Amino acid sequence: MAAAAAVPAREVGPGGSFRRYLARLGALRTQTGVERSSGGRRTELHLLFDQLISENCGPAPAAGPSAQDVCVLLAQACQLVHFDQEHLVSKVCQLIHHLLNRFQVVVDEQNLNFLLSYCISALKQCSSWTHVEILQALAALVYNNGPKCQKYLQDLLGKTGLLVQFSDPAQSDVELRRAAVHSMANLCLSVPGQPCLDEPYRSVCFQTFLSVLQSSKTSNVDDIVFCMLLQNALKGIQSLLNGGKMKILQTDQLGSLLAVLKKCMFHGLPGLSIEMPAALYPAPLPQYDKRSPVKQEQPEPAAFKPTGNRRKKSKGKQKKGEFAEEGKEDLCDTGNESNHGTDVLKLNLENSPCADPRACASDVACVPAGKDPLPSHGTSWKRISSSESEYSDAEGGIQSKMRSYQAKVRQGALACFLSAIKSIEKRVLYGYWSAFVPDAPGIGSPQSVSLMTIALKDPSPKTRACSLQVLSAILEGSKQFLSIAEDANDHKRAFTPFSVTIASSIRELHRCLLLALVAESSSQTLTQIIKCLANLVSNAPYSRLNPGLLTRVWNQIKPYICHKDVNVRVSSLTLLGAIVSAQAPLPEVQLLLQQPSSSGLSNSGSATPHRFNFSEQWRKALPLEGESPENPSGCLPPEPCWLIRLCISIIVLPREDSCSDSDANFPSGNVYEPSPVRLESLQVLALLVKGYFSMAQSYLLELGEVACKCMEETDPSIQLHGAKLLEELGTGVVQQHKPDSAVAPEKRVPISMVVTFWTMMLNGPLPGALQNSQHATLQTSACDALSSILPEAFSSLQNDQQILCITLLLGLNHSETPLVKAAAVRALGVYILFSCLRQDVMFVADTANAILNSLHDKSPSVRAKAAWSLGNLTDTLIVNMETMGQSFQEEFSDLLLLKMLRSATEASKDKDKVKSNAVRALGNLLHFLQPCHVAHPRFREAIEESLQALVSTVQSEATMKVRWNACYALGNVFKNSALPLGEAAWTTQAYSALSSVVKSCKNFKVRIKSAMALSIPSRRECYGATEQFCQIWSALVEALQKSEDTEDFLEFKYSASLRTQICQALLHLLSLATTKDLPLIGETIRANGDAIKFYVVQYMKSGVEDNEVGTHTDLCGMWDMWDMMFCTSRGRVHIAELLSPSFGLALLAVWFVLTVLISCRRTGLCDVAGD
Repeated sequence: MAAAAAVPAREVGPGGSFRRYLARLGALRTQTGVERSSGGRRTELHLLFDQLISENCGPAPAAGPSAQDVCVLLAQACQLVHFDQEHLVSKVCQLIHHLLNRFQVVVDEQNLNFLLSYCISALKQCSSWTHVEILQALAALVYNNGPKCQKYLQDLLGKTGLLVQFSDPAQSDVELRRAAVHSMANLCLSVPGQPCLDEPYRSVCFQTFLSVLQSSKTSNVDDIVFCMLLQNALKGIQSLLNGGKMKILQTDQLGSLLAVLKKCMFHGLPGLSIEMPAALYPAPLPQYDKRSPVKQEQPEPAAFKPTGNRRKKSKGKQKKGEFAEEGKEDLCDTGNESNHGTDVLKLNLENSPCADPRACASDVACVPAGKDPLPSHGTSWKRISSSESEYSDAEGGIQSKMRSYQAKVRQGALACFLSAIKSIEKRVLYGYWSAFVPDAPGIGSPQSVSLMTIALKDPSPKTRACSLQVLSAILEGSKQFLSIAEDANDHKRAFTPFSVTIASSIRELHRCLLLALVAESSSQTLTQIIKCLANLVSNAPYSRLNPGLLTRVWNQIKPYICHKDVNVRVSSLTLLGAIVSAQAPLPEVQLLLQQPSSSGLSNSGSATPHRFNFSEQWRKALPLEGESPENPSGCLPPEPCWLIRLCISIIVLPREDSCSDSDANFPSGNVYEPSPVRLESLQVLALLVKGYFSMAQSYLLELGEVACKCMEETDPSIQLHGAKLLEELGTGVVQQHKPDSAVAPEKRVPISMVVTFWTMMLNGPLPGALQNSQHATLQTSACDALSSILPEAFSSLQNDQQILCITLLLGLNHSETPLVKAAAVRALGVYILFSCLRQDVMFVADTANAILNSLHDKSPSVRAKAAWSLGNLTDTLIVNMETMGQSFQEEFSDLLLLKMLRSATEASKDKDKVKSNAVRALGNLLHFLQPCHVAHPRFREAIEESLQALVSTVQSEATMKVRWNACYALGNVFKNSALPLGEAAWTTQAYSALSSVVKSCKNFKVRIKSAMALSIPSRRECYGATEQFCQIWSALVEALQKSEDTEDFLEFKYSASLRTQICQALLHLLSLATTKDLPLIGETIRANGDAIKFYVVQYMKSGVEDNEVGTHTDLCGMWDMWDMMFCTSRGRVHIAELLSPSFGLALLAVWFVLTVLISCRRTGLCDVAGD
């Protein structure tokens, strides 16, 4: 045996050792009972298994045995052990558990079937004392193998399944129950691309895990074992939720899960004990937060006696305006933490271990400014390493181990809740908002426990970070829910509106997060706090809240931009970006941007306090190379925007300090800030330019130089964000110079400066970025940037620069990359609207050919952009027709026009994103056609097809945007007098489609546009025969009566506009009506006269109140007509004709019109001279 034991020592590497063990097992299999007695063989197996386990202890080697060797060895070992040899069964199961976990082996299917069968049989045949080891082996076998265990699920998870029996709440052996739950949790692990457990088995597992979490610990149960039981149940539920098919639909089931998760979130949290009901229910107010009296903790071992002193000393870790030392990752309990920020409202800390908060505060004051805090010499359970794999008396003993396991339960509950959030619809989740998000406590009442309680009180930095991750997930996408929040102005209400409750919750979130911010010392947790604040800022409706919230966040976050941890710096800049983009522009943020750069720096702590002495020098606002000390434009504000100067210095200036970044991935020799910090600074600049361009316009040329420098670098990400900054600058200038801009002309960026800006860009790296085919995303952003040039500035550029822009875009339109091609064709669609280019027939023709080429691309995104550009191109054709007359129409190629018409018709059958602009282009093209085109045989067929496409689109079930554009397009068609409107067969179809839409479309905007289209034809002949004319009239009357009928409350706000447009259309038709039309019109009036009269009078009154110009042209024309008829002999003769028996019904129509007009005249709504 000694020789046998020495064999493995001669082998080099674990692979050779394993093969030697395999050989020994194989030799044992070949031996018969005669050759080796049963007792001797059993002894040798014991020795062999012991050697395998002992030799493979410790950390796994870099090159371990192959998975196949491990699986074969385990299978052979099991073949040698019979079920009546229970000690060997126990030992071989330990070996399975040990080897699979140590070498992270996933068993192949063939060996899995044998080993699973062995374990299941062992559970059925062996004594109960072996079951824990067998279940541990079973858990290791099924890990990541759940889909391969389908044929064993009935034995394990059926009604009488082994795991179901062993995990039953009545099971007295808690260790056995824990092992069964662990195996069940591993079975539930989802494998990508593999089927999940069937629904019945998932339900059994879920109910088992839920019952475990709902159970209470009895006095005879070990604390650590109970914690492990809870951990396994939480992992199991998390696996079910992550599997994707576990949908919690029933309110009771979801409420039960959330209740146990909330209970486990606070499991073992010092100083806090809560009682939870069996289930939570959606409620607007906090519920069931009943706190149990906190039991007096037993005295801890001697090693823990200095803890109280450490708590007092730990208050010396931080002083207002300073961070704690980075190495100390744990904080005092919340009773002490709340004193870190005296300018922040106090948190209700009735359960704080600190008996005298004033004493804690005095401890803070005793640390001199600028001094490092004294280290704490007392050992605390809060200082345990995150690995927590081994424990000794010196490290805290059993108490430390227990508290570590309790922290893992809290972390598991938070991780499970995070998975639940991803599985629940947001609208359902927000019903439980008050159960997990803090609200301001009422007078005399304690604060409800929430996720922020963990973030403030939990001693484990990892647990605090987990709670903040969960809170961030809840806040993400909450903008619509939080939009109802509004601060109460009336404090005398008998009840608190829900909007005020949400506003109070938002304020409390700000307060608690800022409190956590100044109290936190762990960089990882600090990053999560700032990210959570950024999520809150991005979703809170600050325009509906009293100002001041953003100011406090702004002042508290400033110092963290200088933090020595790179992740904290990045997240701080992210938060600043969220502030400048939150419902921009906000007056509060505008004032913050104008603050001096030193304002607020002393209000928060810093992890590197000594750096504040030269933080201004570190980020000193130095002029860029080539920039004069004084701005020649004279538009620099008296106080520069410190945030712009800060971001510019981070991006372009070398680091002047020796701060050590915590992330080792960044090269130490880099003279600039790490790439993530520079990228975030570029994003902040882009957001600031987008939301507060008036603050950034003074830095236009300087920011342009920053963009140039970034695009000249080798880092593709820096290049890309430089191009995006350039795009935002260009867009800001364009928005400022729009005709409807609220910015006074003298306050806008001068055109000369814009020309200088774009000249610098075109002479710099922008052309190179556009031609960088190795970086398609950069090309795309460069195209977008080039499309943001101000038209007035483009016309002032040198001719060669204009040609350069056009040539580059036309060339990129042939790119093989869809993103680049889409951006290029969109840019051409912008350029075609430039006044200096649209009159150039050659440019229009080249652009049209390029757009048509992209319109047939296989990429939907390219076709969608091409269709948008085609719509802009056809808008240009209409403008040129109206301004240049026939000279442009004659120069424009008929062949190209026909090609455009056919391409647009084909595109109108594409997806909705393409179709919406294709029908717009069709309307413009049909409006542009001249009599020579209409008479041409080749055009006649194309015209017929395009009109059929428009009619089909109006009647289709496409999106409302598409149908709106189709109605608009038909209105454009009706403006072309060259088309045979009223004579061609398509006329009837067009009017019928519009009449149907105006009566029945669910979207009122589409109805409005169809009514407008019906009122466009200017001659009676265009409406066709009397029957068709009267059908249109009847459809409008019916639409008027249904103008308030809607199932969607959001549409109701458009009902007044719809009635206005229908009344205009009715009066327009009356103004064109002939004597042949009056009998049928009279029937409609006789049946609905009162309703029509009411709406028409309302329309007149609303028109006068709104002072609409030209609203009553049709009505005044009618009044003039009737006034002429009564005041002239011809009018009296015409009235006499109307009164003849053959026109008896017309009398009613005449009476209705006169009644309406006289009513309007009497009320002063129509000013017409003469009676």
